[in-house]
Amino acid sequence: MLEIKHPYLLFLGDAVDQLAAKTADGVARWRPEWCLGQLRLPGCAADVGLPDMSVQEAQERGARTLVIGVANRGGIISDVWMETLLSALDAGFDIASGLHNRLGLLPALADRAQRLGRELVDVRYPELELRVAHGEARSGRRLLTVGTDCSCGKMFTALAVERELRARSRKATFRATGQTGILIAGTGVSVDAVVADFISGATEQLAPANDEDHWDLIEGQGSLFHASYAGVSLGLLHGAQANALIMCHEPTRTHMRGLPQQALPSLQECIDLNQRCGQLTNPGCRVVGISLNTSQLADADVEQTCLAIEKETGLPTVDAYRHGAGRLVDALPA
Repeated sequence: MLEIKHPYLLFLGDAVDQLAAKTADGVARWRPEWCLGQLRLPGCAADVGLPDMSVQEAQERGARTLVIGVANRGGIISDVWMETLLSALDAGFDIASGLHNRLGLLPALADRAQRLGRELVDVRYPELELRVAHGEARSGRRLLTVGTDCSCGKMFTALAVERELRARSRKATFRATGQTGILIAGTGVSVDAVVADFISGATEQLAPANDEDHWDLIEGQGSLFHASYAGVSLGLLHGAQANALIMCHEPTRTHMRGLPQQALPSLQECIDLNQRCGQLTNPGCRVVGISLNTSQLADADVEQTCLAIEKETGLPTVDAYRHGAGRLVDALPA
């Protein structure tokens, strides 16, 4: 399993807007203690609230990895960034990226890193030896976040549950399955880059047997109802052997993200199908709560929306990031 050294210097490059730096924003928001500063090139329109630093300043303060926290169209390593990336290698940094364009396949970076003994970490491409799943019961407790759609708060919810469990002095580990989550956790497997036959096995490796009172909080991906990503969602469900599921939902959407012809399923349809699929490898698997992404709701509408969905489903319903995950943790099986 890959591991990324911290502290980080977050590279925002020439991000055209705040959304382009969402990876850096997620890392700064959830692991501020790992982040020393941000490095922005001229024209950068994003800011994640960290001190601006040069490569040299960050190196002097102890940063160990330059994290590419910005994405551009096509997920490529821009020529405009190369001077900064090479200078980071010269200063002693490793470089980590979740872009489609692999650091290790760029000759200038690969040659410099090899000569200097630096690591180029392409978090989207797992390097562990993959195995097919065995489906055998294993010790420990696992929660998987699932969704009515993609991009509706599964990572934020898993991290919020981890934070709440640790605040209660309980054993808990966030298990990352996407590139931003891996940069937040410092380790993980990007399951969207795993060959289909091995998704469930990779999830078993990601969250192996553990102490009986330990919770692994596994970051979900996609949705069983999303035509583009359902395969990854199902593989995670089978490999997680989850004791508990939390259903994540963005209540303002009218269709699946990126698929305007496909209406959103009902919450009850999602609950029923996710439980049924999860019970293949853990008969006790069940949805214990609803986590809403209320970022698109007016503040005045948030409480009423949560109450309405709680009444509809009979499950505790909160925005785990806005309200905290206390009620979701209360609903976990003993």
